[in-house]
Amino acid sequence: MSKTITKQSLRNFNLSMGGLHLAQAIAILVLSRVFTLPVTGSYLKFNIFTQSLEPTAKVLFDLSLPMLIALFLFLSAAAHFIIATVYNKKYNEDLTKGINKARWIEYSLSASIMMVAISMLVGIYDVMSLLMVFTLVAVMNLLGLVMEVHNQTTKKTNWLSYWIGCLAGLTPWIAVAFYMWMGADNGSRAPDFVYWIFVSIFIFFNCFAINMVLQYKKIGPWKNYLYGEQAYIILSLVAKTLLAWQVFAGTLRP
Repeated sequence: MSKTITKQSLRNFNLSMGGLHLAQAIAILVLSRVFTLPVTGSYLKFNIFTQSLEPTAKVLFDLSLPMLIALFLFLSAAAHFIIATVYNKKYNEDLTKGINKARWIEYSLSASIMMVAISMLVGIYDVMSLLMVFTLVAVMNLLGLVMEVHNQTTKKTNWLSYWIGCLAGLTPWIAVAFYMWMGADNGSRAPDFVYWIFVSIFIFFNCFAINMVLQYKKIGPWKNYLYGEQAYIILSLVAKTLLAWQVFAGTLRP
């Protein structure tokens, strides 16, 4: 990654990244076989034989996994193209201040969808559980926005929103790990590719947090906010690419 980064080079970089995300989204839709997962709702049903209330699950609808994977790639592509065109002036103004609002808004959607996909791969199908996973990851990313907005007005970096964001973001990973453990413990171990997804995407999600620390600590090339911005863009591409094609290799290839 080049240490000589300008706003113009970032604009071109965003255009390139938008193209790569768009191409992958289309490829996933074209190459994938039909594959759906159930989204369920749970409720208590009275059992007339046992005279007790028992938990019951009902399939609300089936969700296309290829569409879910393509969706976060399309969202990223759209964000990159918007940043490089109609939003570019505001984007550059914000970069000068050490903030990128568009990044956190896009992540609050795309990263949350990524986590929903990972959750469904380990058997989390309950609609409210998936909503909570989506919301927690969205909150984590929006707290990144709060971090940057708040620290516009502080002389010393305030890390409160950062640590709350880490807590919100860690919780869905604990839920996914629990489901993987419970399945393995009961003789229904998840396929190997799911473990690879868990490890690889968890590592990359943590790299985003590390990148923010390096930016605020101004360590090495991260003294230049634009360097950290380019690092975010690369991390986003790699994480989304890894998840998309690991899912494709594991479940979607014909």
